[in-house]
Amino acid sequence: MGTIQEESYFQHLLTTYEKLVYTICFRATGNQFDAEDLTQDTFLAVYKNLPAFDGTYEKAWIVKIASNKCLDFQKSAGRRVQPTGEELFLQIEDTGNSPEQQYLEREAREGIRRLCERLKEPYQSIAVCHFCQGKTAAEIARESGKNQKTVQTWIYRARGMLKKLMREEEARCRT
Repeated sequence: MGTIQEESYFQHLLTTYEKLVYTICFRATGNQFDAEDLTQDTFLAVYKNLPAFDGTYEKAWIVKIASNKCLDFQKSAGRRVQPTGEELFLQIEDTGNSPEQQYLEREAREGIRRLCERLKEPYQSIAVCHFCQGKTAAEIARESGKNQKTVQTWIYRARGMLKKLMREEEARCRT
C-alpha cells in the first residue's frame, strides 16, 4: 500500500461502504461502540489486503470481511446467540438493496464458488478460502500450516486460473 492511486481507491471504498459496514456490525453486536470498533477493524483489514485485491466484487469483498469480523467477535465474546454467516448475509440483504441487486450479488457469489470448485488442488481449497470465504493469505497460511508466501503464490495463480475460466464462460455464453 502506499501509492496515491491505492490511497485514493481506499478512500473511495471507505466513503462508499462505511455506513453499510457499520450497519452490519451494529446488527451483529447491538452495541454502538462494538459496531464502531468492528467497522474500524474491517477497514483496517481492507487497507492491509488492498494490494492483493483485484478490484472485482468490491462490495461483496468488504461485506464478507465485515461478516467475518462480526463472527469472530461473536465467538470471542462468548455471546449467547452466535449468528451463522448465512444469518449475517440475510441481515445484510435487508439494508435497502433492490431485489434485483441482491439477486445479482448472490448469483455472482455462487458463480465464483462454482468456478473455484472447478480448480484442481491445492488451488481449489485456496480459492474457496480466499475468494469465497474472504480469508487473507496470512489466515490461510496459519490455518493450513503452509508458508504465507506459498499461499500468496497459490492465490495469485488461482486468480489467473479463475480469470481464464471466466473468459471461457463468457465466450461460451456468447456463442
